[in-house]
Amino acid sequence: MTDRMTGVRPISVAIIDDRPASLELLAAALRRDDLQLHCFADPELGLEFILDRQPQVVLTDIVMPGLSGMELLERVVEFDPSIDVVLMTAFYSTESAVEAIRKGAADYLDKPIAPHALRTRLAPLFSRHRARLAALELEKHVAENAVFADMVGNSPAMWHLYSQIQRIAPHYRAILVSGQTGTGKELIAKALHHFGPGTQGPLVPLNCSALVESLFESELFGHVKGAFTGATQDKVGLFEHAHNGTLFLDEIGDMPLATQGKLLRALQDQEIQRLGSLQSRKVNVRVIAATHRNLRAMIAAQQFREDLFYRLSMIELKAPSLLERDGDLPLLTRHFVARFASQFGKSITGLTYRAQLLLRQHDWPGNVRELENVIGHACIMVMGSLIDIGDLPEFIRGKQGQFPVADQPPPPEFGSLEKHERRLLAEALAKVNGNQSGAARLLRISRDTLRYRMKKHGLSS
Repeated sequence: MTDRMTGVRPISVAIIDDRPASLELLAAALRRDDLQLHCFADPELGLEFILDRQPQVVLTDIVMPGLSGMELLERVVEFDPSIDVVLMTAFYSTESAVEAIRKGAADYLDKPIAPHALRTRLAPLFSRHRARLAALELEKHVAENAVFADMVGNSPAMWHLYSQIQRIAPHYRAILVSGQTGTGKELIAKALHHFGPGTQGPLVPLNCSALVESLFESELFGHVKGAFTGATQDKVGLFEHAHNGTLFLDEIGDMPLATQGKLLRALQDQEIQRLGSLQSRKVNVRVIAATHRNLRAMIAAQQFREDLFYRLSMIELKAPSLLERDGDLPLLTRHFVARFASQFGKSITGLTYRAQLLLRQHDWPGNVRELENVIGHACIMVMGSLIDIGDLPEFIRGKQGQFPVADQPPPPEFGSLEKHERRLLAEALAKVNGNQSGAARLLRISRDTLRYRMKKHGLSS
């Protein structure tokens, strides 16, 4: 459910405390229209809710029977580090506070805490998550509007491609679409056909890599009865099928040289001759050729006709690889999750934060088609509403070993995390003339967290 005024859904907060009276007081203190509260007296049920529904903030007592707050913190951080966990205890100690922050707690509160003080301490967390939810809603809106003729993308590379298609589509007679495997060359062909004047006729595809050499001429131009052994009746070729429309020749680099010469003649004269016939037939066909090969190198190796290449490549469109489409990975991921969730009848809302990080580590040699297969696999395997690392294919999960580990030195161009954290703390303190409350607000952390980290790095106000 989204907020009617802002369009952003409320922040989901899980409150876990084994004492019903304390649970009631905490809920009363935080009850607001923009917060969706979920209260649990049983920490096991609370954890089950967190793993299934992924709230933005968790507020939990530390001392509870069965599952302690510290154990719950560890489980939540392992599941999704983007969830803010705030620990509360009536038995405050510096040692436990330090341990909580070290394990990833967003804050550590001493009970009892006044309602106003509780709201003040949690306000920066809620503010940060409101901004994040607003960004997610914007991303969703962009994803829904970043679709062009079934192509999904909002990167500069894709907008450049959309612009080229719209300019070229009304005018081309022959065009070459190049790009790596899995970049969506067939979708580009469909867009060119859709926006071109040839839409009164069909879009007829032929995968040149899937055809044996002896059948090329018959498949493209047709044949008459008796033209060769087994030709028991006349056959219409793909050029005639595509009359007043578009012929899409995928993987043109796999076409035999002998057939290339006849294709060149058909392109030049818009005229074809069925195999075994003396009669020529006029056709009105636009041709889109696609390849992942380097045709110029093939010309040098005498594997592709130079004159056909220049006939096809007066206009050449390049399909960008996924690595060249900066920022499109989340949009495409969301698109495929929605599609497969609908196809499989599952309520899948997205990926956990760590699963998203893992996808970003992959170099995607198979481009968009590989991403589609990975998300399809994950949507089949996932049991809950969120895809996690365990749902991804084995070759993607293997990337976990490429994350930096504690006992390995970081790359020299980055330096250590400790060094960056100390620098950020020092800069924040300098900006507010050493005022700890001001520095904590700048860094969006609690004052206690700031003090702990200052002590850790040997900083003073």
